[in-house]
Amino acid sequence: MSAQPIARVEALYKSFRGPSRGIGRGRAELRAVDGVTLDVMPGETLGLVGESGCGKSTLGRLFLRLHEPTSGRIYFEGRDITELSQSQLRPYRRKMQIIFQDPYSSLNPRMTVRAALAEALRVHGMVSSASDEQERVAALLERVGLRPEHMRRYPHEFSGGQRQRIGIARALAVSPRFIVADEPVSALDVSIRAQIVNLLSDLQEELGLSYLFIAHDLHVVEHVSRRVAVMYLGRVVERATSQQIYEDPRHPYTRALLSAAPVPDPDAHKRRLILEGDVPSPLNPPRGCPFHPRCPIAEKGLCDREVPALRVLESGHEAACHLA
Repeated sequence: MSAQPIARVEALYKSFRGPSRGIGRGRAELRAVDGVTLDVMPGETLGLVGESGCGKSTLGRLFLRLHEPTSGRIYFEGRDITELSQSQLRPYRRKMQIIFQDPYSSLNPRMTVRAALAEALRVHGMVSSASDEQERVAALLERVGLRPEHMRRYPHEFSGGQRQRIGIARALAVSPRFIVADEPVSALDVSIRAQIVNLLSDLQEELGLSYLFIAHDLHVVEHVSRRVAVMYLGRVVERATSQQIYEDPRHPYTRALLSAAPVPDPDAHKRRLILEGDVPSPLNPPRGCPFHPRCPIAEKGLCDREVPALRVLESGHEAACHLA
């Protein structure tokens, strides 16, 4: 793989306006992404995991500038795209795409499959005639395991797995190099998930794609990812190779996530780490380490006062924990 990341974010923050605090007190600030630096190398899959509401999907959209950052920088193929206008950004749109989580709501119910796939081809001037368009759409459908005649149907005529294949075909239509897969299998039946994951892996090998693979299913992430980043309350709290994360997790939150993941072996016995309390509100995050109110090893006077930096440990891990 190339030494230069295909996509990178540096010191990235994204805040949203929350509800009003009251008359004359302004609005609360919801910090969805809190100072994240992360990169994706050419040809790799970087897994991004964490509980619902931790900022994973927001971060994925920031990579593509579907959300505008509050501060920080976004790079694609070495070019700073943070402040490019929409017209300047357009050539990059072909190179970076997204696969959405919900195949039921991500497709327009009034558009045929052909219209949905051809829309991007027309916008980017990639077809010269109706026959050319039809051939390209047919080839896209075949590439994701569907038949060319499916292009005449509407989304409601397909199963969930077939709709997600259409969503993947739409992402591939403009020949991207980098794809954000935003929980692409979480809305599907368990029996279908492996098919979609295998399809994405095959496409990566065939086309040289790079993925930011967002998920909360730790077994899926272990299967597809070379490196894994763990998020908690808008921050990356651990980052390492997939093998290191699953064999020797160093952050207590990562250990808790892995201990809660179900295993297929009914005879397997593993110690569950039960976290007390709920994830704090991003409208009112705790002082110090954001995980300390739930952490089983937190030290008073340290973890509740100082925010730990993401630092490299002797194992090669990166972990944001004072006690790792």
